[in-house]
Amino acid sequence: MRTNWGAAFQIAAVYVGTVVGAGFATGREIVEFFSRFGFIGLIGILMSGYLFIFMGSKLMRIAAQIGASSYEQFNEYLFGKLLGRIINIIMLLMLVGVCSVMLSGAGAVFEEQLGIPKNAGIFITIGFSIAVMIVGLKGLFAVNAFVVPLMIAFSFILLFLSVQLPDFTSKVLFIPMAEDGWKSVVSPFIYTAFNLSLSQAVLVPVAAEIKDDSTVKWGGILGGIALTLILLAGHLTLVMLPNLESYEIPMATIMKNLASGLYWVFILIIYGEIFTSVIGNIFGLERQVRKYVPVPSLVIVSSIFIICYFISRIHYSTLLSYLYPLFGYISLVFIVLLWMKPFSPEGPDKSGKYKGRQ
Repeated sequence: MRTNWGAAFQIAAVYVGTVVGAGFATGREIVEFFSRFGFIGLIGILMSGYLFIFMGSKLMRIAAQIGASSYEQFNEYLFGKLLGRIINIIMLLMLVGVCSVMLSGAGAVFEEQLGIPKNAGIFITIGFSIAVMIVGLKGLFAVNAFVVPLMIAFSFILLFLSVQLPDFTSKVLFIPMAEDGWKSVVSPFIYTAFNLSLSQAVLVPVAAEIKDDSTVKWGGILGGIALTLILLAGHLTLVMLPNLESYEIPMATIMKNLASGLYWVFILIIYGEIFTSVIGNIFGLERQVRKYVPVPSLVIVSSIFIICYFISRIHYSTLLSYLYPLFGYISLVFIVLLWMKPFSPEGPDKSGKYKGRQ
């Protein structure tokens, strides 16, 4: 079948929107996994980009081929029924952790950028989130469709301004000393594994709905290329910030220094990205928990927020620097099995075996 390029670009947009979450919007995620390692981090981003292109495309092509309607089905196909169920429970716990990081990030925006107490920021975000959950998710998708392109555009504006700084080349090529420098070698793998394993909730049903292998393949490739370019833009901007690890929201600090006129717009975009990430995670958690605990949605959502609130009281940067790498190491099992899983566009033969691996 011929590639439906319109659908391929839609898949790419969903792929980018799913991976580019609040950690990227604030810049903390890129700092933790790449930018603090300087030039080695730049090489890591290129490696991570290759994995996003190859593994993301393969994930969606397999999902389309087996007709998986949910990531639970996909994990059972990948790991087997028993281990797949265990992995799904682990993913549920990971989503709680990520939601806690998002809430902490929202509090950090209020505290560091607006001078409002962190707790107030967290409670405001929880209040807005519950209101959206009651009203419905159509408005959320509209906000995400508006926020993500704006955030990407602002990232490239910052890159354009950073390139013009006098010491740009020397900062990009600089390799700082890091006590945990060995992590720069594993960072591309754990970063990609973490993001792809959590993105399954969105990517699997989208790919299964499209079905056409060529369209899904190119959607994954285009999305992976876009993610690589966005990561590069963020990294090349962040390395220009002195003591970049000391900031909770480094991207906002750079915007304040380089384009102060756009600062408040950028703060709203960062908060919008965090808010949509919180809602997306809560929505996914609520659907999972309801399968095991048959109680009203509002009770489930409120209970999840209470748990996430207590975890989110830890500093945003501390929470992200511990939980995200931990989840990345756990997700390595997922990425290795995905890589090893044989795949052929023609599907398995009569014996159930594939003709080739792609």
